[in-house]
Amino acid sequence: MTIVVRPAHTSELAEIGELTVEAYADFMVADDGYAHHLRDAVTRAREAELYVALLDDSVAGTVTFCPQGSPWSELAQPGEGEFRMLAVRRAARGRGVAEALVSLCLERSRELGYHAVVLSTLPEMAGAHRLYERMGFRRVIVPAASGAPLERADGLSHPMQVQEVEDIRQALSAVLGAEP
Repeated sequence: MTIVVRPAHTSELAEIGELTVEAYADFMVADDGYAHHLRDAVTRAREAELYVALLDDSVAGTVTFCPQGSPWSELAQPGEGEFRMLAVRRAARGRGVAEALVSLCLERSRELGYHAVVLSTLPEMAGAHRLYERMGFRRVIVPAASGAPLERADGLSHPMQVQEVEDIRQALSAVLGAEP
């Protein structure tokens, strides 16, 4: 089993959009307008960096990397990379696909000279939390409106208020051995 991570091809964008919606289906309500954003791989590919992970030559997962200036970036401060919409097909979960995609985002951040990587996640995404923790991320709780930290905690404990955005920041020096 070989995982290949590469930029998405135009011919794959519709499939990527549907894969992303499927991966997030358990975390959305029926009329959630966010599904439109998840499905819109065409715009993500144009306004950010859209990557796929291939497993046995089939698209098994995807991630959107948001370099500085991307309109898809929601949390990154100057000097930080951000990734969003990490999605892996159910049949490919537990096979290293998500880790390969996150590793690509860390590498892109290092290439661009960023000192950290940020992402947001939902409290219900326990599997993703385990991956992020294993890769050295730490949790920082950020109020959705203000952007100011509410609480800093070691590990990946859930916030007390579930409406808050969970911002996980990672110093690349800890994971990649890069100079700060």
